Amino acid sequence: MTIDSRILSGYRVIDCSIAMAGPFAAQRLGDLGADVVKVEPPRGEWQRFAAAGGAQGNQINVSFLSLNRNKRSVAVDLKSESGKQVVRDLVATADVFLQNYRPGVAARLGLDYDTLRELNPSLVYVSMSGYGEDGPYRDRPGQDLLLQAMSGAMLSAGRAGEPPTPAGQFLADAVTASAAFEAVLAALLHRERTGEGQLVTVNMLDALTTLQMQELSVHTVGGVAQERGSEPNAHVYIRAPYGVFATSDGYIALGFADLGTLGEVIGEPDFAGLDAEEHGWSHRDELYAKTAAALAHRTSAEWLDALLAAGIWAGPVYGYADLVDDPQVIHNGTFVEYDHPTEGHIKTPGFPYKFSRTPARIERGAPLTGEHTDEILAELGYSDERIHALSDEGVVTVRPVPVDAS
Repeated sequence: MTIDSRILSGYRVIDCSIAMAGPFAAQRLGDLGADVVKVEPPRGEWQRFAAAGGAQGNQINVSFLSLNRNKRSVAVDLKSESGKQVVRDLVATADVFLQNYRPGVAARLGLDYDTLRELNPSLVYVSMSGYGEDGPYRDRPGQDLLLQAMSGAMLSAGRAGEPPTPAGQFLADAVTASAAFEAVLAALLHRERTGEGQLVTVNMLDALTTLQMQELSVHTVGGVAQERGSEPNAHVYIRAPYGVFATSDGYIALGFADLGTLGEVIGEPDFAGLDAEEHGWSHRDELYAKTAAALAHRTSAEWLDALLAAGIWAGPVYGYADLVDDPQVIHNGTFVEYDHPTEGHIKTPGFPYKFSRTPARIERGAPLTGEHTDEILAELGYSDERIHALSDEGVVTVRPVPVDAS
């Protein structure tokens, strides 16, 4: 028998979340060895049918595949009393329960914290929401773009008078997932020390706001207004020139340069004698424009060689195809590859951390709907006859079913 040496081996997580933030947090726990049991409807979670970027799979689309590795699936109808009892039986064996239901849904299902802690007082219960458990916005849709817009982050870059530009990632979801992951680890540590479970709440608005620790402190403590200039400097609170600049064959990123040195490299004599910390603010648009004009006349490779040789912080601007093939990314093992029983060979981002003694690894790819229902119910002591009866009643799905959005 092989002993799982990963850090969270022996912990059980009940994942009742959908979309990205909750499943991503639960996946991180699974990567570290937790037994993550994904509870989804008999036909499967909504994300199975909504393919980001239109990337369809054979039976599992890429969106679901990317957020649900290292989990087992139990497919159960929570609208039925028998289905609710299945989840209650699971909770009695669990260490963590994670949900991102709309406000009020958990209580209506009998899966709120007060109810479940009666079954399992040591349970770490994580409730994720868009704006908070209560308050004036509790019922607003907690969607990534809407939270980015509300957080103020979009107005920290770009030109004054031009529309704000959202991040090129599902930033609010990803940051909230990381916050929930951290919170679970902290709550489990507290439980190890005291034996106490507790309620943990994480919301997207707070997660994305606290991510901007420096920027918002400059505003609230330093009293500096968040004002964009006439040039697209990459951040309103960082001195120029700072941003992405066009070259003759592409783009490079440049930041925090000594102005005298930069002027020598790019052939801009007006930079001589300027102080970066003073004139980088007072002449922000002028510095950006002159740097942009100079960099447009040579290739990205030529500029990167010259700038890096002079000790100036500069780097390439990649697309995804460039990133995947970058030698440092390959050296780091940033991407992992494995074979999935229905989706074939998979190459996907791996783990953002490394441990010398307890490394994260992929034990299984994303499950089919209900792939592990019979296995998990048998672990709870359900007989074959009872499992078959629940399946016949439509309470659970006990075998893989093809994903069909029709």
